[in-house]
Amino acid sequence: MSKLENKTALITGGSKGIGLGIAEAMLQEGMNVAITGRTESIKEVAAQLNSKAYIGRALGLQADVTDLDQMENAVYTVISTWGILDVVIANAGVGHFAPIQEMSAEKWHQTIDTNLTGVFNTVKPVIEPLSKSKGYLFTIASLAGTNFFANGSAYNASKFGLVGFTQAIMLDLRKLGIRVSTIMPGSVTSHFNDHIPSDKDDWKIQPEDIGQMIVDVLHLHPRTLPSKIEVRPSLPN
Repeated sequence: MSKLENKTALITGGSKGIGLGIAEAMLQEGMNVAITGRTESIKEVAAQLNSKAYIGRALGLQADVTDLDQMENAVYTVISTWGILDVVIANAGVGHFAPIQEMSAEKWHQTIDTNLTGVFNTVKPVIEPLSKSKGYLFTIASLAGTNFFANGSAYNASKFGLVGFTQAIMLDLRKLGIRVSTIMPGSVTSHFNDHIPSDKDDWKIQPEDIGQMIVDVLHLHPRTLPSKIEVRPSLPN
């Protein structure tokens, strides 16, 4: 029996891509997993996960990370359903890319509000339950949080900010017994930025690879904290 069996996790942005890959890896370990999404379709994703022969169970919650009240309600539902919260994955994110002279205020705010403020809104309501469970908080950042590039003003700003935010709260929350890590992937096969995955993406990191990484970190002895993890494809395209 996995030591993670019957543990409870909350994953934002869990309908596809990295979030879904993490959810599947956790369900295989026997964890109960709540996934959030902005639309009702997240409940269909959870139903599909529950149709598979996983030990753990999935719960789909409609919640937008840019709305603190909605995230508080999502956390309340998780606690009401399973009584505890052990792991949180702040994964929801968007990407808008354009030269700064073409970047609209609307797309700027959407990127910052989702990728940075959305993580704040995810973290605030989970501090108390994670302190009780001596749990784990992961944020999904990006190598774009340390490597800047043209057309990346909004995305770079959000991910640079996210890396700094996560490292700062790591120092705050470890005093409460909460471990905090940020995962910084490079190229991942996903639907991010309206991409449609295909065989041409085989060289990239796969969502299930990130899921396996999360599970491996959770299996580490709690005295060890990999606070910042960069991960990239073994070979470039």
